[in-house]
Amino acid sequence: MSEGRQLVAGELILGEARTAARDRDEAVESLVREHAKLVYRIAYAVLRSRDDAEDAVQETFVRVLRHSNRIASVSNQKAWLARIVWRVAIDKSKRERRRNEVALETDDAPAERIASSDAPIENALHEARIVTELEKLIAALPRKLREPLILSTVDEMTPREVSAVLGINEAAVRSRVFRARQILREKLTAHVGPK
Repeated sequence: MSEGRQLVAGELILGEARTAARDRDEAVESLVREHAKLVYRIAYAVLRSRDDAEDAVQETFVRVLRHSNRIASVSNQKAWLARIVWRVAIDKSKRERRRNEVALETDDAPAERIASSDAPIENALHEARIVTELEKLIAALPRKLREPLILSTVDEMTPREVSAVLGINEAAVRSRVFRARQILREKLTAHVGPK
């Protein structure tokens, strides 16, 4: 091959590489725009801290960037991202738990809910108490019940999407979510009771 043809071939290869890189960047940007809120909600549902959830979101999208060449072949990007953020958040939660055995809920969550409520203060306090108790009860559920419940209620993920994230079948997802809700209903009624 002559030197001129080698230059042309090299420029074509370089141009194709630039186009492919630009396409991957656009695909990642599109994923971020479309699913950033979902990724944050999943991270927050696991970590119960804004700062930790934001860190998990960043780490999730860094992983997506590292594997951006796979985006085009992913059939369900929402479930793929949910699975990534779920693993990132669970790993981060385990690391944090090992470092210091701190409760998973934030101290300011009930105050924010009270401040944003238009209801009379007694109702707002009662609702905040119920939400706080519910968060504690969810955190106390066995992992196999807690995980499908969180994923199905965070962004109303379908049983198929939850099964893809957790690697269990759809019937197990439905059964575990039903059982988790049943347990929560019973315990919440026992703990909080009527107004």
